[in-house]
Amino acid sequence: MSAVLPASGNRTLDDAQQKSEGVWHAAWRRFKGDRVGYWSMMVVFAFIALIALAALGVVAKNWQDEVGVPNAPPTLMGPAPPQAASAIEQPKGPNVDLSDIDPLAPRYKEWDEKAKQFQTAETPKRETLPFGADRLGRDVLAKAIKGTEISVFVGVMAALAATGLGTLLGALGGFFGGKVGDFLEWIYNVFESIPNILLIFAFAAVVGRGVQSVVIILALTGWTGMYRQVRAEFMKHRSREYVRAAEAIGASTGSRMFRHILPNVSHVILVRMSLLAVGFIKAEVILSYLGLGVRVDQVSWGTMLAEAQSELILGHWWQLATATLFMAVFVTAFSMMADAWRDALDPKLRGLEK
Repeated sequence: MSAVLPASGNRTLDDAQQKSEGVWHAAWRRFKGDRVGYWSMMVVFAFIALIALAALGVVAKNWQDEVGVPNAPPTLMGPAPPQAASAIEQPKGPNVDLSDIDPLAPRYKEWDEKAKQFQTAETPKRETLPFGADRLGRDVLAKAIKGTEISVFVGVMAALAATGLGTLLGALGGFFGGKVGDFLEWIYNVFESIPNILLIFAFAAVVGRGVQSVVIILALTGWTGMYRQVRAEFMKHRSREYVRAAEAIGASTGSRMFRHILPNVSHVILVRMSLLAVGFIKAEVILSYLGLGVRVDQVSWGTMLAEAQSELILGHWWQLATATLFMAVFVTAFSMMADAWRDALDPKLRGLEK
């Protein structure tokens, strides 16, 4: 007796075993399709690798060494022309034997020769450097690389801290509402009622100077915008069908908040976080300029721009240009990467696929 094949035998094994694609896996697939966003991420990773090498002392280890002459120009400009001698010939004094006046006069010439020999034995200062030198003769390129370590660390870590705090408080206030929402809204209004610069000065007076202090100050003063947006998104999503369906099948409160709602509002969080990172890098510049940022024995893009202000008056523009170039490349790449991730995670654009 021959076996009868079931009616569903036309289905392939692959179709039967096919599983739905996860949210993050699908977002990564869409992100890789955005060439601008993908290569922007590569630039950001290159900066992260540069920061790691600087932290390990592989590059820019001796950024404080005076390797060039003061304000040495970039190599492409060539060495600075020697200063013209005075056209007025200095009058010569009478031919007087100084040994009659100063008994040490015969030794002066000998001492001058020894001083010249000592200077010749020292490592000669370079007349030019790839990106020029500052007023002390320090390599501007090495300073910019070392400054990247601090400025990017401050901007990104402060943005992550502010994003985490604002997202958590916004999710609680938007999902629960009621007394919890009223209490968090009161805290938000207190922070918003104080001018931001005064709030920064108040926290700076308490926590002091240093990299960690700047991160704490910026995180505590920059979470309010994230809180407002996340709270509005959670209020909008908490009553939608997919959240109610998750509740009906027994999903916990935490699962509904962070497993169902959070992925659908992550594109808003990424955009706000990218804006915070850019804004915090600029804020570090202001704090360092005012003496409330990094310590004097450290370097950042902010301290470089502050030093370049006096150098620019004398026509020495290379420190300003180098710090600006590094900051512009990183900020642009980071912003375009965040925009690409926003598009990949946006549920509205996700629905237009196929």
